[in-house]
Amino acid sequence: MKFRAKIVDTACLNHFTRVSNMIAKLAKTCTLRISPDKLNFVLSDKVANGGVSMWCELEQLSMSSSSRVVTHDIPVKVIPRKLWTDLQEPTVPDADVSIYLPVLKTMKSVVEKMKNISSHLIIEANLNGELNLKIETELVCVTTHFKDLGNPPLASENASQDRNSEQMAEVHIDIRKLLQFLAGQQVNPTKATCNIVKNKIVHFDLLHEDVSLQYFIPALS
Repeated sequence: MKFRAKIVDTACLNHFTRVSNMIAKLAKTCTLRISPDKLNFVLSDKVANGGVSMWCELEQLSMSSSSRVVTHDIPVKVIPRKLWTDLQEPTVPDADVSIYLPVLKTMKSVVEKMKNISSHLIIEANLNGELNLKIETELVCVTTHFKDLGNPPLASENASQDRNSEQMAEVHIDIRKLLQFLAGQQVNPTKATCNIVKNKIVHFDLLHEDVSLQYFIPALS
């Protein structure tokens, strides 16, 4: 099927290409949801079955009189209208702890080294702005500590009613899925948070200019 789009200028094309390259590192195939003001890249693997889930939103720029038509042939499959309800923005579960992430390049470097020791990783955080990345094997236990990261205000206020600020919430995940997510980031986002639902799921929420990305990694059973 032929895909046809209007490109306002080279900058818009480059921006779309950067976002597409980021998505390509996160998934081999995904769904493109097109609306008048937004583009959404959707990956809806069943988290309950161990698959990751993704929702990326890119605001469409208004077209100008100088726009030109670019045609590029790519293999696509049109999704029937009756299945569109399956492509809605995912519901974000209530987190036990929400925390701002450190610089993603630093986090990626740490996880790459840990991958050589174990295929599993424990992410734990508390409401004191502390985040730990930890691996445990029969022979070794390695932990990297990040401090003073800060917690989103609303999340801290809601969770602090039922949770000690120093108490850690943790989730045990496949380290390869986390590394794939970190390796896919082309730029350091202006806002990056990690939301942990204890022993169930970790939800990453990134924002950079007019692009937002939500990424869900389920806990290992």
